[in-house]
Amino acid sequence: MTAVPRAGRRRRRGGAVVVLALLAGACGDGGGPPAPGPRTTTTLAPSTTTAAAVPASTAPTTATTTSTPTSTSTSAATRAAAGPSGVSALPAGDLASVTAALAEAEPALRDPATPAADLPRLGRGQQVAYRQLVANPAWLDEVLGRLPAALRGVVSSNVRAGAELRALTKPRTELPPWRIVAPAPADELLSYYKDAQAQSGVPWPYLAAIHLTETRMGRIRGTSTAGAQGPMQFLPATWAQYGAGGDINSNRDAIAAAARLLVRNGAPGDMANALFNYNRSQRYVTAVTEYAQQMLDHERAYLGYYEWEVYYRLVDGDRLLAVGYGG
Repeated sequence: MTAVPRAGRRRRRGGAVVVLALLAGACGDGGGPPAPGPRTTTTLAPSTTTAAAVPASTAPTTATTTSTPTSTSTSAATRAAAGPSGVSALPAGDLASVTAALAEAEPALRDPATPAADLPRLGRGQQVAYRQLVANPAWLDEVLGRLPAALRGVVSSNVRAGAELRALTKPRTELPPWRIVAPAPADELLSYYKDAQAQSGVPWPYLAAIHLTETRMGRIRGTSTAGAQGPMQFLPATWAQYGAGGDINSNRDAIAAAARLLVRNGAPGDMANALFNYNRSQRYVTAVTEYAQQMLDHERAYLGYYEWEVYYRLVDGDRLLAVGYGG
């Protein structure tokens, strides 16, 4: 999630962090009839992943290369150098290191035999590799050519999602007035998504993908420029309609409210229209759909996305906002 507040990117909702710092225009449906936004413009990309591949927007693959790859993950040294402010630059990376990171992470994240202790490193390395690839689109064909065929669809899907979200934001000159906190445990969040699915019929991967895109699964604390609040970025007026008396800052309550809003606008039968009404941007619809499709194809893709951190896009490069930033 690259954090870069996006003013005016959506008029209804409150403000989402949308991977580049889109904490600006979030969920504000207003309760009228479902908006007639494009209903079939976004298609779920056919999955070409296997049990050995990792989520399209998160998995690193292991490609053989003759050069020594530069690490794409955020190392302990880099984090230490971030200082008390909790801010550090995105590692440089190159074509070889991106390929190697994705070739390792994608299969490992989907493999049940992967130790839980390895998931943070794999997920963060995957995220960094995708950010580097999105920022250097000329590398994509070469990277895909070096990867196993089973991973190419996953990588293409994640890059597509990242590129759509990046196109929604402009680099900023100053860091945001947010607080970055540790997310709730992965199992806990997954139970909230699945509870909401049971109640509403909305497939849980869509809820997880929205949560990921809006606030990196609750890591970002702050009100958007449009006034949106909480982990799913609701405008107060919209929350009054869909919050069912709950707490706008509660993951459980906000995820359930998001499901209700999506159902109001056509979910689960018409997810494209429902997502468009959550955030009136076809780029947003495409990105969320791509991430959701990866989790629909393989539930463990979620474990990679869960580890993705908060990056904010500045004019001189992306910055990692570590847990503790702004606190």
